[in-house]
Amino acid sequence: MRSVSSVVLAVTALVLAVPATAQADSSDEGHNRTVARGVFTGYQESATAVTYAPELVPPGARIGVFAESSPGKGTSVAAVLEGLRPNRTYGAHVHTSPCGDEGSDAGPHFQRVPAPEGVSGDPTYANPSNEIWLDFRTDAAGNAVSGAFGKWNPHRGDASSVVIHEHRTRTAPGVAGEAGDRLACLSVPF
Repeated sequence: MRSVSSVVLAVTALVLAVPATAQADSSDEGHNRTVARGVFTGYQESATAVTYAPELVPPGARIGVFAESSPGKGTSVAAVLEGLRPNRTYGAHVHTSPCGDEGSDAGPHFQRVPAPEGVSGDPTYANPSNEIWLDFRTDAAGNAVSGAFGKWNPHRGDASSVVIHEHRTRTAPGVAGEAGDRLACLSVPF
């Protein structure tokens, strides 16, 4: 499996190439590679990347996500973003459903070990080892790169998007996993 740094370099090249696309490839050995990229716009049925808060994720900002999974080894996920608000911290996570008209359409966070029904804010389940957290801080130009590696193996049907949130993800009991409003979303066919 590639290191997170080589994955980040691959995503950087992909996001710069734009048009909005999403694809997933898998091998006979169960290795999966996913690439999704898009330009944020207001919601349209054909949109891959949707902004719900144009003042914080402006239309025209770009995102690219690359994920590579290997059975028994885990998954690397990298995101490259361009054109967001400068010098700002955002939360970001993999969610269970594709993007829609509302931020809530993306469903809850993907979890390797799902929390029991009704459990929310428990750091036993809402943590960066059980969920895929991609929090980032933009530079002076509004660009950022984020990456994560873990024992998750997301598949289509249980992971379908990356959602950008209002602030860094909280970790304290009772609020673990919370990162504020859903600002934008990229549909990703993990």
